[in-house]
Amino acid sequence: MSSRVLCVRLDATGDVLLAGPAIRAVAASGATVDVLAGPRGGTAARLLPGVEDVLVWQCPWVGLNPSPADPGDVAALVATLRDRRYDAALVFTSFHQSPLPTALLLRLAGVGWVGGISEDYPGALLDLRHRLTDDRPESERALSLALVAGYRLPAGDDGRLAVRRPLPDVRSLTGAPPYVVLHPGTSAPARAWPPDRFAAVARLLHDAGHRVVVTGAPAETALTGMVAADVAVDLGGRTDLAQLAAVLSGAEVVVVGNTGPAHLAAAVGTPVVSLFAPTVPAARWAPYGVPRVLLGDQHAPCRDSRVTTCSVPGHPCLSSVTADEVVRAVAAMSRLVEKVV
Repeated sequence: MSSRVLCVRLDATGDVLLAGPAIRAVAASGATVDVLAGPRGGTAARLLPGVEDVLVWQCPWVGLNPSPADPGDVAALVATLRDRRYDAALVFTSFHQSPLPTALLLRLAGVGWVGGISEDYPGALLDLRHRLTDDRPESERALSLALVAGYRLPAGDDGRLAVRRPLPDVRSLTGAPPYVVLHPGTSAPARAWPPDRFAAVARLLHDAGHRVVVTGAPAETALTGMVAADVAVDLGGRTDLAQLAAVLSGAEVVVVGNTGPAHLAAAVGTPVVSLFAPTVPAARWAPYGVPRVLLGDQHAPCRDSRVTTCSVPGHPCLSSVTADEVVRAVAAMSRLVEKVV
């Protein structure tokens, strides 16, 4: 009888996708793998290969604006986890987070074995206290926890990000490939490239003979409409996450900030021109496992600050990047794709 393992990643879409290789390693052991995710990561968890079921919980210690801790809500989660009788759990976190609050709930739920990466003394909360001191990519960080817990990727799995296949047919939305995707929205204003620059790139790419597709969430339709104007296909608010993955999969190149769709592009193997604000380290959070060009001043005053709203006048880390630079980067990536094909 196979074991039941809970993999926990309570953040947003990109965070969950980055844990994907580690989760595949757990699934490769023959275990039944469920994921406990936050509301912004649950849909991504359902796209991951190897996942049996997804539980969604709003965690009060994760996210930009978490809800206050609710004793009843916590008790309900503990009861749900207890009913599912997990044999083990791995708590995946970012380098600046602690697994210990989650581990406490898992202990209360009767989970017999819990592993996490922790600099803090865990007492009886962790059976495996994994410690890392280097600046490795977040996906490799998560995979290292799975490895020391005894879970390994199967032969032929290269450890890159991945999603379930097949993806939906989105040609009725995009038209036939090739095309370039621009994704102007971000989850934090400090990571956003100016919208007028995205609009300029759309026009320059159109004038250079590229088909351009602009993507965005339902709350970003004004932004995508402005960027697309009369030169690009505007898919703002018109795709769910699986459809967005399919749109990105059909692209030659994706131009995007440090936000979830950058990691979704990596998960479908599409090259990325990354407009990367240095609020978090690019070594950890840049698109993983695909060809990429990183644009933005990585030594700007906001470096490693994790701010969500820029406090530096003029937003210099990204406003210093011109539309022409992005177009040149797209051209370089497009030539690379042609050589690979």
